[in-house]
Amino acid sequence: MLGKTAITSNSVVLVSGGARGITAQCVIKLAQHTPCKFILLGRTSIAAPQPEWAKNCPDDPELKRRIMAQMVSDGQKPTPLVVERQFRRLRAQQEIEATLQSIRQTGAEVEYVDADVSDAQHTLQTRLVEPVKRMGKISGVIHGAGALADRLIEKKTAQDYETVVSPKVEGLQSLLKVAPARQLDFLVLFSSIVGFFGNIGQADYAMANEVLNKAAYQIKRENPACHVVSINWGPWDSGMVTPELKRAFAERNMMVIPAEAGADLLVREITALNHPGDQPVQIVVGALPTRPAMELSGELKRFEIRRHLSLDANPFLLDHQIGQHPVLPATCAVSWVASTCEQLYPGFTFHMAEDFKVLKGIVFDENLAKEYVVSLEEIEKAPGERVKFSAVVWSQNKNGRPLYHYSLTVTLVRVVPPAPIHSLPGDLNHEIIAGKKLYQDGTLFHGPSFQGVQRVVYLTPERLVMECMLPPIPLERQGQFPVQTSNPFIYDAIVQSVLIWVQHYYQSPCLPSYLAGLIQYKPIPFGYRCLVNMQIVSTSEAAIVATMYVTDEQGEVYVIVNRLQGTVSSSLKRLFAPSAAKLDAGG
Repeated sequence: MLGKTAITSNSVVLVSGGARGITAQCVIKLAQHTPCKFILLGRTSIAAPQPEWAKNCPDDPELKRRIMAQMVSDGQKPTPLVVERQFRRLRAQQEIEATLQSIRQTGAEVEYVDADVSDAQHTLQTRLVEPVKRMGKISGVIHGAGALADRLIEKKTAQDYETVVSPKVEGLQSLLKVAPARQLDFLVLFSSIVGFFGNIGQADYAMANEVLNKAAYQIKRENPACHVVSINWGPWDSGMVTPELKRAFAERNMMVIPAEAGADLLVREITALNHPGDQPVQIVVGALPTRPAMELSGELKRFEIRRHLSLDANPFLLDHQIGQHPVLPATCAVSWVASTCEQLYPGFTFHMAEDFKVLKGIVFDENLAKEYVVSLEEIEKAPGERVKFSAVVWSQNKNGRPLYHYSLTVTLVRVVPPAPIHSLPGDLNHEIIAGKKLYQDGTLFHGPSFQGVQRVVYLTPERLVMECMLPPIPLERQGQFPVQTSNPFIYDAIVQSVLIWVQHYYQSPCLPSYLAGLIQYKPIPFGYRCLVNMQIVSTSEAAIVATMYVTDEQGEVYVIVNRLQGTVSSSLKRLFAPSAAKLDAGG
């Protein structure tokens, strides 16, 4: 049974920055959907009435001419700075009054309170006493306030920092003082895609928005009954986005969000009926931005990147246990190295992993090393095109000697080549084996984070075709292996095709041990259906070699997994059995 909606006609919603701009558009759309009660906060005062000469003047140059004429009439000197200041104040007041009128036309109640949400003087609570007395206890909060002061980090001032950070961070603290999360049905934070990906000239803005993201997780953890979401918006198609800025965004793959679509998304986020905890705490809205590719020097470099791993930091590992202990999926090792390489060369994208060997897998038991090292050596560079690394993941054993876990080569490219088209065999509309059954009967030992096999639709001694779709995994559950260009969770589900085939024809478990190559043409998102066409290359009593083509429904290739080798052994049954029993018990 579905849970209750977070907003009703009796809700009282407090909105910072809600009287102007994109937040105002969202509030109007929300009022149209659910006419309730709104208290809007803003720094512009609307106490003084608009002068008659400023009314009914939509043309900006004409309004500025009227301001100058009035100043001359009053015996004042109309300097550009003073005229611009008056113009902005009048336009802000007009925009606020238009917002209030639009909200009231929906049948909703609304009050406007001019107050600084940063609340440096702790006056916000006092200013809200009367509106709350008239409307009732606040049951929802939308924090949309924000400000910009863009400039390179070496030119930032302390005042820039305060201007940008204070409305976001201190603003949230102020709102939660007047409306504690424990009394709220929902809390929506307007964060930014900049907080997730960063942006040149916006170090303080990125930091402020990332604070909102992390605060959302903490608030949700402490108040599970409250629907908490931090929306990392991309740029909106508003008056601030000029045609030149739109072109700049397009060059970085950052398409602007249409105002109507963005407002509709917010309404759906608040009004959707869900069980508590069903909805993600943090969402990113907009295309992933690309960074300009850095220049490649001809020098071949070496790097060592160290990392501490723990079971507590990686909850998904509980869904990947072999025997009694969680084991790092080999696909996580590939993505770990690929993402590390990408961070070294912004603007270059993972395209290929080759010659991948599992030397000594990482098991999360009493022998877990204190530190793991990714050693990278550049072995090939083509300036402006690609860079290739030889990589080894290793640690030290208790005697201080190196213990090697994985080795591979990784290729990054500036531009990923076009995806090829791969044809699929025969009629794929018949379900031969349901994916759910495979996870229940012990064929596959994987827990929910890796249960992406939906159904097997084609199965012969030479081939297996299956449908895969992995629902979104909360970011906090992804731990130290968050999905970036590559998705290790869906990769693991793809590789499960080999385990299914071996179990069907050999009645024996199988573990991947070697991969000749993985070529990625486009990422596989969570929640998207893909088809895995696995072709048997060779088999023996102890091993299987297979190649997989992973495509969308039209046959366009996401990934090619070339010559994956798996070790086949009935002795593995003793390791798989405990995990299967756990799954049967609902674990």
